[in-house]
Order: sequence, then C-alpha cells, then structure tokens
Amino acid sequence: MFVYLIFIASFFLLIHLAFNYNSKAVMMNKVPGPKLSFILGNAPEIMMLSSVELMKLARKFASRWDGIYRIWAFPLSIINIYNPDDVEVIVSTTKHNEKSSVYKFLKPWLGDGLLISKGEKWQQRRKILTPAFHFSILRQFSVIIEENSQRLVESLEKCIGKPIDIVPVVSEYTLNSICETSMGTQLSDKTEDAWKAYKDAIYELGPYFFQRFTRVYLYFDIIFYLTSLWRKMKKPLKSLHGFTSTVIKERKIYVEQNGVKFGEDVNDDDLYIYKKRRKTAMLDLLIAAQKDGEIDDHGIQEEVDTFMFEGHDTTASGLTFCFMLLANHRAVQDKIVEEINDIMGDSTRRANLEDLSKMKYLECCIKESLRLYPPVHFISRNLNEPVVLSNYEIPAGSFCHIHIFDLHRRADIYEDPLVYDPDRFSPENSKGRHPYAYIPFSAGPRNCIGQKFAMIEMKSAVAEVLRKYELVPVTRPSEIELIADIILRNSGPVEITFNKRTK
Repeated sequence: MFVYLIFIASFFLLIHLAFNYNSKAVMMNKVPGPKLSFILGNAPEIMMLSSVELMKLARKFASRWDGIYRIWAFPLSIINIYNPDDVEVIVSTTKHNEKSSVYKFLKPWLGDGLLISKGEKWQQRRKILTPAFHFSILRQFSVIIEENSQRLVESLEKCIGKPIDIVPVVSEYTLNSICETSMGTQLSDKTEDAWKAYKDAIYELGPYFFQRFTRVYLYFDIIFYLTSLWRKMKKPLKSLHGFTSTVIKERKIYVEQNGVKFGEDVNDDDLYIYKKRRKTAMLDLLIAAQKDGEIDDHGIQEEVDTFMFEGHDTTASGLTFCFMLLANHRAVQDKIVEEINDIMGDSTRRANLEDLSKMKYLECCIKESLRLYPPVHFISRNLNEPVVLSNYEIPAGSFCHIHIFDLHRRADIYEDPLVYDPDRFSPENSKGRHPYAYIPFSAGPRNCIGQKFAMIEMKSAVAEVLRKYELVPVTRPSEIELIADIILRNSGPVEITFNKRTK
C-alpha cells in the first residue's frame, strides 16, 4: 500500500515538474505573477470565477504588479502588459500582428473576418475595406448618422422625467446606424423582431465566450465541440447568421437590378430593402470585390458579421458610459452645450459633419470617457518569436494580453486617473504624452479601421441629445460593476433621467 502511494505521489510530482518546470515555464516564472498551484498553475484561480469576479481579479493583479505580470496554466503561457513602452513593442509593427488564439472562440460567429484573420488574408481584406472609411464616404455616412441621432432624440421624448436604462436605447441607435451604412438597410417597426433577436443573441453569446475563456480545457476544439456549451451557442449563432445572410442576399439582388456602385449617391426614389435607400453601403464594396474575384460568399458573410458586431456593440458601450459620466458632471454638460450653441447659434437644424468637426471640447469629453471605459478593454496577440518586455524575455508561443483598461488608468500617466477630466485631452495637456498611453481603438497596423466613423457617431449622438435634454444622474460611477465580456459592460442597467433643456 505504501509503495502504491509513493508511486502515485511520484507520478503526480513528475506531471507537476513537466507542466511547471519545463524551459518555457522557467522563463515565464521569472516574470512576477500570482502563486502557482500544484500541477494546474494559475488555472484554479480563475476557473470558477464569475464575470464580475474575474474583472475585479484582473484589476487586483494590475495594482499589485507594475505594468507586467504572467499567468501560467500549462500549456497556456500568458503575459499581461499595461505600460506604454511594452504596448508599443507589440502593436507598433507587423511582427506581432497575429491575434492570439483566444480570438478563435469568436470564429463560429465571425469566421476569418478582419478582426480575426491573419497574414495575407488580413492584408487583402483590410485593403478591400479601407475605401469604405475614406472621407468622401464618411461624409455620405454622416447624413445617415445625423438622421439616426434625430431618431434617438425623438425616442427619448416619451421617457422625459423618469429614470431609464440607457443601454437598450443607445444599442438601437448604433444598430440602426451600422445597418444603414453597412448594409443599406433601415430598421423599422416591421423588423423590430429581427433586430431584437440580433441584439439578444449578442448578449446571450457573451457569457458563453467568457466560460470558454476561463476554462483551460475548453481551449481545445476537440473537447469544446463535444460540450453542452457548444450546443447552447448554436441557437444564438443561427439568429446572428440568419439576420446578416438574409440581408446580404437581398442586397445583392438589389445591387444587380439597380446597377448600384459603391461610393455613388443615388436618388431618393431608390429603395431600401425595408424603407428608402439614399446613400451607398459598405456591403456594396464587398459585392463589387466579389465580382472582381477578390472575395466569395463566405468571405462577405464573415466581414458583414464582423463590422455589424464591431460597429454596433462597441459604440453602444462607449455611448453608455459617456452619457453616464456626463449625467454625473453637470459642469461638463453645460460647457459642451455652450460650445454647441457657439457653433450652431439659434439654428434648429441637425449638426452636420462640418459642425461636429468644430466641437473640440465635445471630442475631449468623449476621449476622456473612452479612457475610463474603453469598450474594447483588452486585446491579445500571439508571440510567434521571443520578445523582451520590461526587461523580461518572453518565450515564443505565449499569448500577450494588452490590458487597455489598466493602461488608461495609470497614475504615472494620468494624474488622479479615476477622475473624469476632459481637459486631459486639450492640445496643451496632450503634448508629450506617450503615443501608446491612450489606445481605445488599438494602435499600429491592426488599429480599428472604423475609428473615425465611431467618433462621428458618438459626437453626433451626444451633441443632439444635449441640445434637447439635460442629463440627470441616477447610476453613479461608484455603482458601476464591470463584467469580463467581449465588450466592456456594466453588470446591471445604467440609468439616467432626461429632462427637457430650458435654455
């Protein structure tokens, strides 16, 4: 019996040594980080956490170690960074351009779209899509955004004087905007079930991705596709793909029948799929690329799913926290309104692209909200070759998680980092700041292709809402309880009261 126990103990000891004292582990263990458990490394520390608890744990680790720490859970080697010098090393060149394997969790939904693809495929897709964000096209899209901002203002009319959860309101606004600009489709009451199912499916998938992220054994596809988790994901994935594939098919028919070319203005009499179509759509660009043999049906589906998600959910998150912060800072609100009045005068017309470009203080306010609450709060890259970060040699084959949330809250970069202070982004205060200290849209070759579009959308929404309403706080920043999700979210509603502006 004793010999048997010795054998078992020796067996597990050998596994522990193989898992946690191999050459890669030895290199990683030179980097500070949480204490390793027997055999499983750091896996037990995160496996059973809720999404709220994991978000808090990541913040705890960031406060304990200065700019870098490691997580080790064989075979996963994860380096976590949040100082601008290290961030620059990773994102400023194409050397570490490949997204880490955690992004494969999104593959059943987004395929190999621009967010996930790598190498030659990523370069080709980026080249195809870049014209969609040229200034002349953004000018056309801005008219659609103006119209949707007006609808946002009108939708708040029925909620005056009572607390409302702003999340579904801004989500509908951003979904409308991206549907019209990306697919030439205007959502109406007739399609309410369709867009509601689409939004619900995104929110349903979030916790599933989180579960896979925190359970090391689910990183292996051969195991994951046998689990109940995968079976649960199939229904929302079907809703998401069904929504976009239907619109793609109908749009292709429309383009074929009407001879629409990307970038051309069309007559007001031309039809949307559901209502009127006035301007070009990003989808037209992909359809044109297919005719040139640069992309197939599956590729179009990948890119539409990608920019529908990235162009809707991220901006909705940014607007949610921006409105919450403005509600809690009346002086900032008043200063924005003063700037708007200086530009617009007594005119009641909607603010156009030229007007928005003059709203410099409003832009500072949005930038500061994105600093405190970046919608994409972390990004991750594969390290395909060794790299030195904070004087530590990190082995090839590691993941590098860049924690934008913690980078943006560094006290050595931003004085009183938890304070909402839009003046941080005035020209004089921005001067000399590290170029990689503020990256809400990522940075380098794989930065967000739609960041100018997103800023126009956010500026338009905030400007039009503040012209009509005063924002009164209900949810306070101290009450925000963030969850670990694909996009930064609060665990509960984010409530604001909208009162009619009297002056």
